[in-house]
Amino acid sequence: MHRTNSKLIRVGHSPDADDAFMFYALAEGKIPALGFQIEHVVEDIESLNQRALRAELEVTAVSCHAYSYMADQYFILRSGASVGDRYGPILVAPQDGMYAKTKKISPSNIRGKRIAIPGKLTTAYLLLRLFEENFEAVFVPFDQILEAVKSGDMDFGLVIHEGQITYQEEGLAKVLDLGQWWFDQTELPLPLGIDVIRKDLGKGAIQEFAMLFKESIKYALQNREEALQYALQFGRGIQPEQGDRFVAMYVNEYTLDIGKRGEAALQRLFDEGYEKKILPKRITVSPLLLL
Repeated sequence: MHRTNSKLIRVGHSPDADDAFMFYALAEGKIPALGFQIEHVVEDIESLNQRALRAELEVTAVSCHAYSYMADQYFILRSGASVGDRYGPILVAPQDGMYAKTKKISPSNIRGKRIAIPGKLTTAYLLLRLFEENFEAVFVPFDQILEAVKSGDMDFGLVIHEGQITYQEEGLAKVLDLGQWWFDQTELPLPLGIDVIRKDLGKGAIQEFAMLFKESIKYALQNREEALQYALQFGRGIQPEQGDRFVAMYVNEYTLDIGKRGEAALQRLFDEGYEKKILPKRITVSPLLLL
């Protein structure tokens, strides 16, 4: 049973520097809350995906992959998207292994291999299956993937979050950037995560919160240094310059408004996933994306 108080908004977001950056103004009271009582729920993205499947939270970040299972319950907010332009989740292998020396990895290289995956509903997993579906997926918490590859337990690791810029420190090599691969296939950016809002909140509350969230992102972009200082608390030990780089990767023009190009990319991702029989149903983005 969902709560009926439309002004109580539980907002789910991951403990990552980019999400924290977006929510800084709301979390720290830098902008008026428009009467909303906002409760922050900070969990890893796969946990948020699972909670959204049960429609537990009024607003939450989810993987684009996961959204295909919850489109009946949630609208997509135009603000808050994590979009990579020619970069995205990466596949890593040991630096001293045979694949580190391969200039361009092919689908056949990962066929049948053990690959550490950060979650069944992550967009990274969807993308890797679009690249090559026949591999042994081993689901590992995202922050343990680098160690799993380093220890030799896995042939490859599929890396998201800060691991995309820290993998070399662990003696690993990037053998595939799925964001670049996606661009090569589609000439489109890569939508990885979106923020969604539950449909039963009602039109008024939905429109008001959508505006509020956009203002939060705008405030952070206009007050970058203070927002970044706050966000780096959630950077899991990365250096300030790494945190700055990571935030810049995933809080960009598409985050303030996904735009026509981002919308086209999201539609293409859903179409490809459905046609390859990975996603459960066909998703048409335009009626689900808030104006």
